[in-house]
Amino acid sequence: MNKKKTLGVIGAGHLGLQIAHHALHDNHFDEVVFFDDYITSDFVSGYKVLGNSDDILSSYNKGLFSKLLIGVGYKNMTKRDALFCRFKDDVPFATLIHSTCFIDQTSNIDSGTIIYPGTTIDANVKIGTNVLINIDCTISHDSVIDSNSFLSPKVAVAGFVNIGKSNVIGINSTIIDNINIANNTTIGAGTVVIETIEKSGLYVGNPHRLVR
Repeated sequence: MNKKKTLGVIGAGHLGLQIAHHALHDNHFDEVVFFDDYITSDFVSGYKVLGNSDDILSSYNKGLFSKLLIGVGYKNMTKRDALFCRFKDDVPFATLIHSTCFIDQTSNIDSGTIIYPGTTIDANVKIGTNVLINIDCTISHDSVIDSNSFLSPKVAVAGFVNIGKSNVIGINSTIIDNINIANNTTIGAGTVVIETIEKSGLYVGNPHRLVR
């Protein structure tokens, strides 16, 4: 049995390597190993690759890692969700929150979620499973970020906002208070969302408008 605190990350691309960096340099884990369905080499950027997604459960049962996270990015939201659903009942997922974040004690953050440096999570915020919140985001009081969503850097979410499942919120977007956003919606970079979005799609602009 491996006595080190070892994190397994699915996906050894740029996002996975970022997650590994924060996990190690912010002292959450002692080492990181990868699983990747496309890389055939034994190492990537100095990290060991234990195999592909079919090798995850057996590697966990052998004690080769202790917690799991998903390093698949916003262009593959369906795959992110499928991977989490595939392993959530058999392998424990980590919750990785950088030490520079402010997390109010009344907030609730579920497993598999990753929060990058400098983010503020205000009172009574609820964040679902398998969410990624990038650097310098602000999630104001009583808001909900549902499962498998992806927030880019410097997203600002006001109070009493409900962001649905599998949403992608672009860099520097602003979402004003008391708004709901439908599942499977993409908010483009710099968009200002001023009213509830009931129809899934891609929204851009200030104020927001449906593109497709």
